[in-house]
Amino acid sequence: MPLISNEKRRRGIYILPNLFTTAALFAGFYAIVQAMNLRFESAAVAIFVAMVLDGLDGRVARLTRTQSAFGAEYDSLSDMVSFGAAPALVVYEWALKDTGKFGWIAAFIYCAGAALRLARFNTNIDVIDKRYFQGLPSPAAAALVAGLVWVVTDVGLAGQDVRWLAGILTIFAGLSMVSNVLFWSGKDINLRKSVPFIVVIALVMAFALVSSYPPGVLFALFLAYACSGYVMFVLRLRKSQQEPKPQQAPPTDNAE
Repeated sequence: MPLISNEKRRRGIYILPNLFTTAALFAGFYAIVQAMNLRFESAAVAIFVAMVLDGLDGRVARLTRTQSAFGAEYDSLSDMVSFGAAPALVVYEWALKDTGKFGWIAAFIYCAGAALRLARFNTNIDVIDKRYFQGLPSPAAAALVAGLVWVVTDVGLAGQDVRWLAGILTIFAGLSMVSNVLFWSGKDINLRKSVPFIVVIALVMAFALVSSYPPGVLFALFLAYACSGYVMFVLRLRKSQQEPKPQQAPPTDNAE
């Protein structure tokens, strides 16, 4: 059999991360279609699927050493659909469309916040500390909104029953994305480093907890993550206020 050239092999590997990005884009598009068909639980699940796929494309690109400017731009456009437009349209169709101007303004604040968040991330990617995100990441914001849709639908309530809560949470997620609050990125975790056995047990228990009731557990986790940045901000602010300020030396009189 003829050997596959290195050129063709590189092209094949190059396509691989973009397939994950395309799948994430499809999941976001599918969420919009399901929301238009009033199948809001399926729409919420599709957004979570897009979040998982979005987390895989970058890791696949790094593992296969196929990072590219095209892939980065394509990923941003996919994120805008899956974590910007899709959650805004889903929550609007689900709970906000009968609240008048408040509903579409809340949805637009979220959508604009996602666009600004992605633009700022692309321009500051080489500037900020890799350990933290500046502003709430758009996948986490989307999971927060989709998690509310999923858990409320799962307990048998309609979006109209929690329309004001949905609007407030949507605005909170949108403004958090463009805030200067730092959120832990998890990029300082080294997956190749050995860990104690208790960490493996904790991971197993975490998977078991999520599988026991996915809507409620996932929503609670992302709500806690969204609040964690503000908690750490307050703690840093209090710490900086309690630290003693350096005293300035008294001016010396050099006059003769």
